[in-house]
Amino acid sequence: MTGAFPRSGEASGSRARGPARGCDPALMLQWEQFTPPVEPGPERTDPAGPPGPGVDDVLARMHALDAALPAQDGVAVFNRVYLAVTQEVGRRIDRGRFPDPRAAVALDVRFAQRYLDAVDPVPSDRRAPACWRPLLQFRRHPGVRPLQFALAGVNAHIGHDLALAVVDACRSLGCEPAELEDEFDRVGDLLVSLEERVREELMPGPDLLQIADPLTHLLGSWSLERARDATWTAARALWALRRLPDVAQEFAERLDTAVGFAGRMMLTPL
Repeated sequence: MTGAFPRSGEASGSRARGPARGCDPALMLQWEQFTPPVEPGPERTDPAGPPGPGVDDVLARMHALDAALPAQDGVAVFNRVYLAVTQEVGRRIDRGRFPDPRAAVALDVRFAQRYLDAVDPVPSDRRAPACWRPLLQFRRHPGVRPLQFALAGVNAHIGHDLALAVVDACRSLGCEPAELEDEFDRVGDLLVSLEERVREELMPGPDLLQIADPLTHLLGSWSLERARDATWTAARALWALRRLPDVAQEFAERLDTAVGFAGRMMLTPL
């Protein structure tokens, strides 16, 4: 576990103590958004209560973001690809392709909201999670290719946001992660199509993608399927740690940092 989540800035032999160590307030806010209390009963969403945001609501935010950003903006590049996948999720939910539509909507919406709140936050001065900062910093860099922008967005969204979205959905539905596994797998299968779409739309032609091109090596350094497997493990760990908020918050912080580090490497100007 130590290798997966580097303890940057921590003295040798010291022991981390969670939020008491002066954690980033933005990270603390992330954790407070989905950490359930010790007694979960009152926090569970009443199925008869008012409905929350739906797939159409997050699609509207993505369309607005697409309209507001220049086409070559790094966030816009990822947003266009993710918009198409979210539209497909909505169509499959409407056609009854998910065994539990309510759970599928809860997971898909909370997943999309994590991304939207990071790149288009309200209030606007709220700091983005570490995993999204490289893309936000390099979004207009002329030396970064569109494929790199897209992969960095996929890395942040799946490596970090999806794990937290599973916990968010479990809290709102009053269920365990195991009860969302079917929905997770089906959404994950659609995410594989996201990677395929990225490669089809943004990969240079064969004459440009030579074996000596650094982009060739970048493409082989990251796997969506491995990231998805790691995310499911992280989500289960975060849920298991929910009654230990200091430990869970530190775990979430390390996850965010590690995913952000990978994203920064993906955005190395070529």
